[in-house]
Amino acid sequence: MGQSIAKYKAMLAQLLPPGDAFKNTDGWLGRVLESIAAELVRVDTRTDDLIREADPRTTYELLPDWERVCGLPDECTGAGKTVEKRVQILVAKLIQRGGQSLAFFKELAAALGYDADITEFEPFCAGSSAGDPDYNNDWSHAFALVIPDEITVRYFSAGRSVAGEPLATWGDDALECIVSRAKPAHATVLFYYGE
Repeated sequence: MGQSIAKYKAMLAQLLPPGDAFKNTDGWLGRVLESIAAELVRVDTRTDDLIREADPRTTYELLPDWERVCGLPDECTGAGKTVEKRVQILVAKLIQRGGQSLAFFKELAAALGYDADITEFEPFCAGSSAGDPDYNNDWSHAFALVIPDEITVRYFSAGRSVAGEPLATWGDDALECIVSRAKPAHATVLFYYGE
């Protein structure tokens, strides 16, 4: 956080040359120093903003530029998402390392803001117990992301949302598209909301 106008004015007064002409900083000289100090405070504040904007997790003004660098919006994310969701998608794309394990898909969902559980489907075969689900071999390459109901509804949030955004949204097409795009070609992924 930067200095106040009074502190900048005091620092500027210390830089003045010695002499009687510069001793009185209450008159016109004080007003000049105060106007310069106000500009220094503005620049200092904008510098703090720039540092905040350099981090994709806290960006707002430079969000369109961050998205351009990352190739967003793409076919999965589309346009018109909330600012908060756009930031989540941006960060998820930046930190995504890739993988095909179930833990990778859990991490991918977490990067998009979901604490998802994963359900694997095992085919019914010799050694299965009575009462086990009767899945055939097609289910051996299927898994489901189970997303709790309380986080599938997103409400408008003061400070994070902007004018024109809906007051609430349900489900997440971007999550489904991103996970489906990252899954192995032979696998099937299902999405359960509210389990």
